[in-house]
Amino acid sequence: MNRSTDTKGQFGRCTLLATVLLFVCPAAANAHLVSTGFGPFYDGIIHLALSPDDLLAVIAVALLSGLLGARNGRAVLLVLPSAWLIGGFFGLKIGGEVSFPVVNTLSFLVVGILVVADRKLPLGLVGGIALLLGLLHGVLNGSAMVQAGGGFLSLVGIATGVFVLVAIVAAFVVSLRAAWTRVAVRVAGSWITAIGLLMLGWAFRR
Repeated sequence: MNRSTDTKGQFGRCTLLATVLLFVCPAAANAHLVSTGFGPFYDGIIHLALSPDDLLAVIAVALLSGLLGARNGRAVLLVLPSAWLIGGFFGLKIGGEVSFPVVNTLSFLVVGILVVADRKLPLGLVGGIALLLGLLHGVLNGSAMVQAGGGFLSLVGIATGVFVLVAIVAAFVVSLRAAWTRVAVRVAGSWITAIGLLMLGWAFRR
């Protein structure tokens, strides 16, 4: 029995390590737009799925809004994709790639900490977090699209992916009723925080 438990524990640790490495290692290559062959809209959706910092930021905000209730979830669902699209539009106008890896990582690391803390936050603050995060990541995505050969339609694909992901994750968290499930969401926030710390270390590597 103990041997089986140890084996499961080792497997869990290996799985977690592999997941962390998966998110950390591609961080430097996330500005590239992957061609799906289905057009720029779908390229944008895939870009979101393959960009660890963007993906973690969306998941973190969705978890936070879900913990705070349906009203906050609806607000983030409206604000985050809209801000992402607006920021992306301005990013396209910059004409060159902009990169703020530390700020980018801090954006979802701080939200991950808020998920772990599980404190009541005013709706305006949650909306403000979604607004700032969406504008930041949108500008970075937009500037990357210029270098990668994408355009506004790719940004629409990214914003659509953000909308769908927030809708699914936030609605799922809101639907949770058992006390232990709330703890599980906070654990997910701690993983996001841990990945953020690792990515910060990667950004400051010499």
